[in-house]
Amino acid sequence: MSLFRVRYQTIEFDDYDIHLRTLKDKNQFSDPLGEADALGISSAQWSLFGVVWESSEVLAREMQSYVHDGKRILEVGCGIGLTSMLLNARNADITATDYHPEVGAFLVENAKLNDDKQIPFLRTGWADLSDGLGTFDVIVGSDLLYEKEHVELLSQFIDRHANAECEVILVDPGRGHHSLFSRAMVALGYSHTQYKPDQKAYALKPFKGQVLKYTRA
Repeated sequence: MSLFRVRYQTIEFDDYDIHLRTLKDKNQFSDPLGEADALGISSAQWSLFGVVWESSEVLAREMQSYVHDGKRILEVGCGIGLTSMLLNARNADITATDYHPEVGAFLVENAKLNDDKQIPFLRTGWADLSDGLGTFDVIVGSDLLYEKEHVELLSQFIDRHANAECEVILVDPGRGHHSLFSRAMVALGYSHTQYKPDQKAYALKPFKGQVLKYTRA
């Protein structure tokens, strides 16, 4: 039985309104079967998947006009899945992944809330070498580099799932590890650019982080 409380909100984009069922706040917690604990997710970390973070909105805004025709897209560490929901509404070929045991159920409910088709989802970790995801043309994610050790795990995960020609778009809020990550991606054969997002139309304060792009052609 889930004991957490939820809220409903709508995030407006140029051509779409995305309706979301999220956790009420970051104080929510429910792990009655010990699933999250068994995966190493502490009570302090448990709620992080279930709210809309600034980085995730920046990523979604970056993807609202992205030309996706014919491209297979993967969202890594999707959390509540705002970007996946927007791409799904745009009829993109989107697959989502996350490590948290509650994410899949929230994606199902939010797809229903938006009267959209279900988003293919796999609960997997970056160290899983046999997840069966296949490869993608575009890989996206937001606020993924929490710790220094995530640099190698994430870069290797992305490279395993990247097609020979692939674009990677990540939003990093400035946790201090993106320089190491960029060097790792360049060593794997990707070119690298980064920039500040244009938020004039939707944000009251500037985003402190960067949009990171990596391309292998």
